Amino acid sequence: MPAVLERARIVAPPGWSRWLVPPAALAIHLAIGQAYAWSVFKAAISSDTAMGLSGTVTALPFQLAIVMLGLSAAVLGTKVEEHGPRWAMTMSLIFFSSGLLISALGMSLGWFWLVIVGYGLVGGIGLGIGYISPVSTLIKWFPDRPGMATGIAIMGFGGGALVASPLTTKLLSAYGGNTDSSIATTFLTLGLGYAVFMALGVVLIRVPADDWTPAGWTPPQTPAGEHTARVSAASAVKTPQFWLLWVVLCFNVTAGIGILERAAGIYTDFFPDPTSPESVVTAAAGFVAFLSLTNMLGRFVWSSVSDLVGRKNIYRLYLGVGALLYLYISLFTNTNKVLFLVSAMVILSFYGAGFATAPAYLRDLFGTYQVGAIHGRLLTAWSVAGVLGPLIVNAIADMGDEGSTGRYVPAFVVMIVLLVVGFVANELIKPVDPKYSEPDPAAQDPGSAATDGESADTKEAKV
Repeated sequence: MPAVLERARIVAPPGWSRWLVPPAALAIHLAIGQAYAWSVFKAAISSDTAMGLSGTVTALPFQLAIVMLGLSAAVLGTKVEEHGPRWAMTMSLIFFSSGLLISALGMSLGWFWLVIVGYGLVGGIGLGIGYISPVSTLIKWFPDRPGMATGIAIMGFGGGALVASPLTTKLLSAYGGNTDSSIATTFLTLGLGYAVFMALGVVLIRVPADDWTPAGWTPPQTPAGEHTARVSAASAVKTPQFWLLWVVLCFNVTAGIGILERAAGIYTDFFPDPTSPESVVTAAAGFVAFLSLTNMLGRFVWSSVSDLVGRKNIYRLYLGVGALLYLYISLFTNTNKVLFLVSAMVILSFYGAGFATAPAYLRDLFGTYQVGAIHGRLLTAWSVAGVLGPLIVNAIADMGDEGSTGRYVPAFVVMIVLLVVGFVANELIKPVDPKYSEPDPAAQDPGSAATDGESADTKEAKV
């Protein structure tokens, strides 16, 4: 590994402002959040003036990217912790931008399988590494407000589509519309542009010194009878707490993505207007935009609130109130448009917030020792939910009568059940047994051998 990427080279000097770290994280997350704007490419590639492929086929790059996000985060999470955030962000830049460039080549040659490989396989690896790369660093910089810190970064991933969607649309138009050539040039432009943007995060990122704490902040005292968790990723997956939280995240995401994936269709079926179908399409697009906005804002707002009320309590809100809102929509469907829209947007805010609050919940349970690697393993819940949510809603809705609100009600009932199961799983989460914690090197003889899993600079400091 090049010396410039080593963790020891990016330890912040005294006086470094920790508020420079969230922009570094945002530079990565806003870029990789482009994945949520795949629908723009999907529509372009499906058009008759381009490849004219079916919707099922053109969904493959996105689906593979989400699967690879979870898998790469799980497999490479320990490497991210070992090598540090600058290495991880650089790897994310290389894989994500390369994926876009490979996709550009695939479109220029007329080989859609190369787009699947580029955007889905290669780019998906960049998504997974980039998603978890700043998490443990932000938590270490903001031990006083971990929910707010991770919420800022992960908000960027949710908001990436708000930038990428209009940008991609304008680039396609500027390069000649929905043709193979213009789509290829758009992929090329985005690949190079995002590489430069992500490089800003690579340059800015720093890690705090081992003895650093925020000015005026005193670490909370550990209550008598409890322990300070320092759990490795390998040990964390052996605990019931990890798998209970996996269920919580999976079902919370399933409930949200079920609406998000079919949002436009749900709106047009709930609020049709035969006299002005064009206005319904426009309103449905606005509905999707508002859901994306609440998805983004929920990541920051609710995760910040979790610093005040606690992680277990905030997930009680996500899951309990989410179930009640789904119950309202199931019972009253389209009888009141305002309440329907508010309910859907709140559900989507809980969807986004579930992602943002999870790292802080992991930190509370397992400590900061390998929280990034543990987070990577937890994101496999997203991979499952990304398939499960759309499958439930689409399979059930497709069996009903087109244009009917009743075709969605059985799917909404399934979501209620899943949210209740998640609520129960959250209630079962207790403090982690001390037997899973690693020894604290600070309490050991400085001359003793370094503990397995420590970073290189920690070992050097001991020597």
